[in-house]
Amino acid sequence: MVPCWPDAVADPAPHPEPPATEAALQTAALGLLERNGVLAGLNLREVADEAGVNRGLVYHYFGTRRDLLRSALRRDVEQRLADFAPGLGLSAGARYERFLRTALGHRQAIVLALLLVLDGDKGVRMVPDPVGVRERLDRDIDEGGLPPDVDGIGVHAAVASLVYGYTALRDRLADELSVDAGDLDERVASTVGRLVSRLAPDPAHA
Repeated sequence: MVPCWPDAVADPAPHPEPPATEAALQTAALGLLERNGVLAGLNLREVADEAGVNRGLVYHYFGTRRDLLRSALRRDVEQRLADFAPGLGLSAGARYERFLRTALGHRQAIVLALLLVLDGDKGVRMVPDPVGVRERLDRDIDEGGLPPDVDGIGVHAAVASLVYGYTALRDRLADELSVDAGDLDERVASTVGRLVSRLAPDPAHA
């Protein structure tokens, strides 16, 4: 895995910059969801008003509410991909730890991606770069960062699930555990790094 990208969220292929009106509608949609909450729904009239355009343009550019949300999410992720790149060359433990820390800075996008996946949306990909994931895991094994008999796909799926789950539930967990959210972030990130690092072979028994 690793931080494949936000290892999670949209088609990794680059897309041309959308027209200003389309971009304004995408930004408005994400802003309303962040402000009102996902379960309040996405009112297309409010999206148009927020973007300062005619409501008909929402249908012209996107057709449906889901298509608007998917497009907005893809654009949001593509603008943030560069945040994940610096961690791709790290060792497995450090890489996954950095992935969690970076994901926490993109919580809204990840939560929306998870909701779309749960809603059956096939256009959102949780592993947009499976080839890169395997290559990095193979590198970890070749360099001794992971044991040769490790199930790399199992490691990736398990840690990715942990990262996405914690990212989505972070505030509720901090509240129920009576822990400062920032402090909990540090503790969970450190734990993720240690969990993966412990998979490495013991040099004394190499």
